[in-house]
Amino acid sequence: MSHSARRSLPLFLLGPDCVISRSYPKNGLDVPSPSASVHPGDDPLQPVTSDETVSAGGTVTLTCRVAENDNSSLQWSNTAQQTLYFGEKRALRDNRIQLHRSTPTELSITISEVQLSDEGEYTCSLFTMPVRTARATVTVLGVPSKPHLSGFENPVMEGGSVTLFCSSTGSKPPAQLRWYREDQELPGGQEKVESDPDNPTYKVSSELTLEVSRSDNKAFITCAVDHATLTSGNKKSVQALRVEYSPNVQILPSSDLPREGERFNLQCLGNSNPEPNSYIWQKKDGALPPLAKSDGAFLHFEMLNKSDNGVYLCLADNGIGRSQGAYILLVQDPTAMSSPSGVDHAVIGGVVAVIVFILLCLLIIFGRYLIRHKGTYLTHEAKGSDDAPDADTAIINAEGGTSGGEDKKEYFI
Repeated sequence: MSHSARRSLPLFLLGPDCVISRSYPKNGLDVPSPSASVHPGDDPLQPVTSDETVSAGGTVTLTCRVAENDNSSLQWSNTAQQTLYFGEKRALRDNRIQLHRSTPTELSITISEVQLSDEGEYTCSLFTMPVRTARATVTVLGVPSKPHLSGFENPVMEGGSVTLFCSSTGSKPPAQLRWYREDQELPGGQEKVESDPDNPTYKVSSELTLEVSRSDNKAFITCAVDHATLTSGNKKSVQALRVEYSPNVQILPSSDLPREGERFNLQCLGNSNPEPNSYIWQKKDGALPPLAKSDGAFLHFEMLNKSDNGVYLCLADNGIGRSQGAYILLVQDPTAMSSPSGVDHAVIGGVVAVIVFILLCLLIIFGRYLIRHKGTYLTHEAKGSDDAPDADTAIINAEGGTSGGEDKKEYFI
């Protein structure tokens, strides 16, 4: 068989499902050897490809180009050297693999729903004499799963410590796990990486130990996966801490001005987790007044009397600890008025100061105005006596008369 006949031999299809690929002897002229490879810049018939990276489940495009073509066909083969496409002809029955573009100088195919098993080296061949090939490595990244959190099952005592666990599977290369309290990243997580015996992926796990206080109660702890296949914060799990702590009692009055003869209540706030299950009301240095009734966290006064004055105590207990708070009751006369707050005093004082300043300014301006006009009137009235030789002439001039001189005119300004 001549060389030209051998160059024109195509890969052909026998029916829709059967493909016969052309094979070559290892020592034949059609098998390229390392010495036969030519740099693409020196050989216009040398195929050119590029390596590709894709996430599992995504789509990758493989493109093979030549600068020139002598009517030979381009072919893509998979990692097992099975022909995928020979020109426009599909050779492997896999609907995930589709023709993207076919021209004399380009053959592009797409592989959708990429699997981890699709990773490897793909070959583009141009059937010249000798056959020219180029290889493209497809790297498939394993997408990590949503992280699983544990360690939140039981509440933690204030001042104690809790160890939290987070894990994620299916990543390739191994993912990283990051811890956050609210929006602040927490350092100190101990990470462990294990390979999956059934898949080329990894399981990553992290362990975090926290010292907790009452301020950590209901704080959200987040474990987030950091991986090349994910956008920031795309996969994370969040749970709230539960911290138990003893009461910190605060007593709130129903009115800031308790008046004689009025109803009045005191409320005991436990500020604890869990809430107090026991409240005990007492009056320091004496028993509770007859008209004072305790009802759990509340102490009710049906009608205040000045004899109710004194220090009232509330003892709260939630099973973890107990705490006591105090309130000084001072009953006012029925006609007592609420005193303004410090802010009100400041505002009133400021307004009064501004008003006084404005009045002073107006008084000064008005006084200067009166002085100026009074002085001008006397000056013009007395102007007739400026040139008078004696007192009689001055009087005549002041009354409107003349004395051989210019008329004196009076101006009012």
